[in-house]
Amino acid sequence: MSKTHQPNVLLEVASLSMRLSTKFVQPYSHPKSPQKFTQSQLLTILILKAYLKTTYRGIIEILGASDQLRERMELTRLPHYSTLKYFADRSHVLEITDAMLAEIVKEYAADADEASIDSTGLETSSASAHFRVRSGKTRKKYVKLSVCIVAGSMLPAGLVVGWGPGNDKCEAPELLEKVRHVTQPKRLFADAGYDAEWIHMYCREGWGVQSWIPPAVHRTDGSVGGEYRHQMTKRRLKKNGYGRRWLVESFMSGLKRTMGCALAARSESSLFIEAGLKVLAYALRR
Repeated sequence: MSKTHQPNVLLEVASLSMRLSTKFVQPYSHPKSPQKFTQSQLLTILILKAYLKTTYRGIIEILGASDQLRERMELTRLPHYSTLKYFADRSHVLEITDAMLAEIVKEYAADADEASIDSTGLETSSASAHFRVRSGKTRKKYVKLSVCIVAGSMLPAGLVVGWGPGNDKCEAPELLEKVRHVTQPKRLFADAGYDAEWIHMYCREGWGVQSWIPPAVHRTDGSVGGEYRHQMTKRRLKKNGYGRRWLVESFMSGLKRTMGCALAARSESSLFIEAGLKVLAYALRR
């Protein structure tokens, strides 16, 4: 927090988180709870934890050193780090994350004409994938993050978290179903990993969105089957702005540079929650 702009960014992230989260969580989890901290306060602390790439103990120490952050969050006392862990484990953090991302897009990018989907991997160890390859160790699995962003604002409209490696089409149904309830773009771009006739049918016939995905050719004669897949020629892709698909790659790159590409959690549920909170924190920062 030595950089002059950092406190201001943290204050903005905290303020926006507090404002948006109150729409989707009750002040307290139960009428007979101790009511020392609101659910919005605890969720905002988790978001700041993800943004600062720190631990439960670390974020409490940071809050203890920042009068401005505590004032912005109306914290008159600090929770024990275990309180944050219990809240993350017991609350529906990923569902709240989905709702807050949807609200952000509706508030700041409701009229987006284009959207792009892609996936990336987040490491479950501080050792990079490059180091493991060089050391002869295999990368058995990683947390796979699939995201849809809207062009222009480059805000995430939906996310799905799972285990990788795996076919991108496995997460596509859940991701598209989430996004269709958030925004109505005219065009959707994706790379060849999402090439499937059923995805085109879902987008074009069920959602009313033109899907543009380069086909993955598997036939020896080079032909492409399917009514919509057959239309995905290089000329048509270029004409319909497929070159702007790179925006989702730019988002993924910025996410990893800002939020880090490694996760600190250990259990599956905690890993997935941390991955989702990274996306939400990055969206609030934008």
